[in-house]
Formats: sequence, C-alpha cells, structure tokens
Amino acid sequence: MKWGLPKITVWRTIFAAILLSGLYATYLRLMYGLGGSTNLSDQFPWGIWVGFDVMCGVALAAGGFTLVAMVHIFNIEQYKPVLRPAILTAFLGYLLVVVGLMFDLGRPYRVWHPLVMWNPHSVMFEVGWCVTLYTTVLFLEFLPMVFEQFGWHKPLEWIHKISVPLMILGVLLSTLHQSSLGSLFLIVPEKLYPLWYTPILPLLFWVSAIAVGLAMTIFESWHSSRAFGRALELPLLASLGRVLAVVMSVYLWIRWLDMSHRHVFNLLTLNRTETWLFGLEIALMVVPTVLLYQAKVRLSPGALYACAVMVVFGIMTNRMNVGITGMEAGSGTHYIPKWSELAVTLSIVAVGFAVFHFVAQNFPVFEAHGEETVLEEQEETEGDSVAV
Repeated sequence: MKWGLPKITVWRTIFAAILLSGLYATYLRLMYGLGGSTNLSDQFPWGIWVGFDVMCGVALAAGGFTLVAMVHIFNIEQYKPVLRPAILTAFLGYLLVVVGLMFDLGRPYRVWHPLVMWNPHSVMFEVGWCVTLYTTVLFLEFLPMVFEQFGWHKPLEWIHKISVPLMILGVLLSTLHQSSLGSLFLIVPEKLYPLWYTPILPLLFWVSAIAVGLAMTIFESWHSSRAFGRALELPLLASLGRVLAVVMSVYLWIRWLDMSHRHVFNLLTLNRTETWLFGLEIALMVVPTVLLYQAKVRLSPGALYACAVMVVFGIMTNRMNVGITGMEAGSGTHYIPKWSELAVTLSIVAVGFAVFHFVAQNFPVFEAHGEETVLEEQEETEGDSVAV
C-alpha cells in the first residue's frame, strides 16, 4: 500500500486554516484565561461559547431523541433508515458541547465537580447531570455500529437486550435538559428582554428542540446523499417535512399566545436591535413552516433542504437571542465576540463535520439493516448448526 499526502483542495485548506486558528485561540485561552482571550466580562460572562456552542449545540443534537422516540417508542418504523445518522449526529453534538463548555469554564479541569458536589436546588446541576447521562446513553446507542463493523455478535446481543429501557431513558433525559436550558433564564426576569422572557421558556425550548431535530435530520440526510453518493430518501424526508411543519406551527402558535397574554407586541414598534433580530428569528421560522404545508415543496429536494436550513437558522437565532441579544440591555454593556472566540467555535463545528464524515465512511451508519437483522442472521446460523 502506497502512502501519500492527501490531495489539497479548497475545503481542506479552509479546514486546516480553521483548525490552526482554533489551536492558537486554545493556547491563548489556556495561557491568559477568559479575560485575556475573550471579550467576556463580569457584566456579561456568557458569550458565544454558551449562546452558540452550548445552547445551539444541544438543540441541534436533538434529532437523536426525536427520532428514537418516533421509531422505538411510537413504533413509526418508516423513519428507521434515518435513525442511525441522527444518533451519530446527536452523539457528536453532545461531545462537542462538552468541549465548548470546557472553554467557557473558568477552571475547566473542575468540570467533573457537579458529579460529586451535589446542589439539587440548581438548574445548572440538573442540566449537568442530564447532559452527562444522556451523552453516556448516546454512546451506548452508537456502540452497535462499532460492534457490527468488527463482527462482535455477543456484545451486540447484550446491548440489544437493554436497548428499549436505554432508549426510553435517553428520551427522558433529553426532554429534561432541553427544557431546563430554558429554565436557566427564568431567574433573570429583569435582565432578559421581554420579547424573549416568558415563564414558559422551558416548554418553548423543548418544542423548538423537537423541531430543529427534525430539520437537522433532513439537513444531514441531504448532505450525506451528496457526500457519499447515496440516493436521497425523498418520500421519507418529505414525510418528516410535513411533521416539521406541524411542530413548527404548534411552536409559533404557543409563542403568539404567550406574547399576546404578556402584552408585549407594542415592543415591536421600537427601532431597536432586539426588534430587528426578533423579526429575523420569526421570519426564519414562519416562511419554511408555510412552505412545508405544500406538497410540491416537500417533494422538491432543493426546496425541502432550504426549508430545513431556515428552520435550523431560525432556532439558532432564537437561542442566540435568548442567550446574548436579550441579555445585553439588562447587563448595561455591549458584547462582540473576540476573534479567538469565533475561531474556537468554528473549529468545533469543523471537527464535528470531519468526524461525522470519517465515521460514516468507516462504520455502518447508513446500513439498510440494523442490529436486529444482524442478530436474526446470527440466530439463523446457530439454528442451522444445531440442525446439522
């Protein structure tokens, strides 16, 4: 076998540049701390590393628990072909969320403290434990792909036996911390701008996580079909698009009722940054929701993909608005991320794409048959041997 340097392409050059800048930013973070490597301050301690890396990252990884619930709890078998990619996306997403959190912690080497120093009255404690446990569950849900690749039938059989309670536990844990991220902001009613502060933030975070999980499944299926030369499961994704339209309709209806009840529509007449970013957020949600009710849009790969992208960016804008935009006025300061913060964030995203590509190429992520089929084949072989 001949070894050689990989072919230099534009994307690989960009990827290398992003990683190098991220490594240098990591050096600055470790050497000079948060104050010397970021634009964070005591007045505004949560920036893009929390607003995007953690809050958006957790939301974008919601496809795992959404698809697991649909396939294994509600027994909607038709979505099984997109289950494994969703689990892989969720697993990588949570691992990268933990990496992003390590950058934001003042003393990252103490990230394990909540596991042994309990504070059950803290929402952060609950989020920390749920994320830790759910990441473990996602790892166990990912293991069958590894066992199948190496032909380890016995471990595959063991994990298959605990798969049902494992998946139920995963859905429960994900539901808890997806909503709890919204609960974090319930303690700052005077600081969070009224367009986003509401007592039902936990509910809104949970419903929007389901929606963006569906949108991410469409997003990664479209990209995977192009990257690996696979046929796009258009009828399946079109069905997901219809479900996405319904979930987004429920989410937008809840938000409209909440804002009406709190009498905050008058704030939309003010010429403020919050008003314009709120309008962007809602537009990115309403437009794809309306379009996805049309069959011709759902059955068009390009249009379906565009709608999924708009939903993804809409939910991301919402999380950034809650975590950053909505908190600026109340903090009495203005926050613009330093280049090093952006470099770390871009590096985390780039690594996520690269690892997904590697795993999808080398493990049965897109196999038509799953662990059940492998076990059935093994049982048939053993049965034949006994018969002989």
